[in-house]
Amino acid sequence: MPAEIALLRLVAQRLAGPSWPDPAAAVRHLLALQGQDAAGVVRSIALRTTERSTAAVLAAYDAGTVVRSWPMRGTLHAVAAEDLGWMLALMTARPRAAAERRRADLGLDEAAVRTAGRTAARVLPARGLPRAELLAAFAAAGLPTDAGRGYHLIAELAQRGVLCLGPSDGGEQRFVLVDRWVTTPRDLTGEAALAELASRFMTSHGPATEADLARWSGLPLGQVRTGLAAAGDRLAVAEVAGARHWFDPALPDLLAAHRRRARAVHLLPGFDELVLGYADRTATVPAEMAGRIAPGGNGVFRPTVVRRGVVVGTWTRTRSGVDVTPFEPLPASAAAELDAAVRALP
Repeated sequence: MPAEIALLRLVAQRLAGPSWPDPAAAVRHLLALQGQDAAGVVRSIALRTTERSTAAVLAAYDAGTVVRSWPMRGTLHAVAAEDLGWMLALMTARPRAAAERRRADLGLDEAAVRTAGRTAARVLPARGLPRAELLAAFAAAGLPTDAGRGYHLIAELAQRGVLCLGPSDGGEQRFVLVDRWVTTPRDLTGEAALAELASRFMTSHGPATEADLARWSGLPLGQVRTGLAAAGDRLAVAEVAGARHWFDPALPDLLAAHRRRARAVHLLPGFDELVLGYADRTATVPAEMAGRIAPGGNGVFRPTVVRRGVVVGTWTRTRSGVDVTPFEPLPASAAAELDAAVRALP
């Protein structure tokens, strides 16, 4: 059954089966993608689109349809621009409370955050500034930016809905003011926001459990259960190994139509949602292999080779192509699949 869950998740995330026509549609489907690796998340988005073009993802940044910010867990994610506001309001209470407790240790206070906000509002043009120039403006306003202080101020302002990462500039995204950059925000609050979260997460990541959604969102189980109940018949549910799993009702038929492609080799960036999007990753990442994709447990995840829905190795780009390091020798039948996966890389 874990093998079937792994394949269902791979299709739900649209790494196999019908791709999305553009990056914004792919991001809306996933709701949010891990974004701390700027180049990696661009590839993760592109892998789920018809063109598989990183240039198209950067164009979506430039057009304002996709942004990066800290919508939950104090971690950078790529989200559809219109979803940013309600996601921030719903999921940033816990990380902001933790940041507030640490602020005094950094020699910062609420007055410093307000000064940073006023400075950003004053200096940021319509298409924003690179990080270094924004930090220089903070320093000119008398704010310390060394030893993590600049990062703290930026992340706090982002979680308050003041800033986000918008258009790209030579590969680096610029910080922009949300109220100028996000032109059509969605207004979701309370139970409606929880239902939207639960429905879209389970549709794009399912089969998944309430623990998976709690881990992914950073919300307490009580709110997760409220959202799942409110999602109602938008989701199917099945018990697997004693745990309830929610998913898109259409997903089993989608896997049946695309099982061969799902079982083939896939090359994923290091922080891809297929690996990181769950509290229990063992369906895709066997427990004994976890240390090989994140050596030392330092939170840095290597790009992975997935076959039959399971991580079977890691890979890196080289000047001549791709260097694959399998955990165990791959069968001869995997060679053609691997070649196809290399050609499909954005």
